Amino acid sequence: MLLINSFLFCGFICMMSQIILDNTKLTPGHITSMLVVIGAFLDSFNIYDKIIKLVGGGALVPITSFGHSLAHGAILKTNQYGLVGLLMGMFDLTASGITAAIIFSFIFTLIFKPRN
Repeated sequence: MLLINSFLFCGFICMMSQIILDNTKLTPGHITSMLVVIGAFLDSFNIYDKIIKLVGGGALVPITSFGHSLAHGAILKTNQYGLVGLLMGMFDLTASGITAAIIFSFIFTLIFKPRN
């Protein structure tokens, strides 16, 4: 059942994003940013952690999980180190993903030529 819930959660997020993309003038960048903010908002009220327990790894795949990780890390480190911990925590949980995105985008820009 966990596998089905995970699939349905990811599918729901993709479906809602596609509906927003088709019916508004928002760009994919706007929608991505909106989903990150929604994930951070849900984490600030401990709602996203409950979603993760309900649907499992499916809640860790979409872009909302990135917002969750940013907010979750910031809240944990702020409790320990105060205001300085705010920035430390945001990059603590997301550093590997950000680093991978930078490295892979650099490699792909060396391999492929942009269409213009």
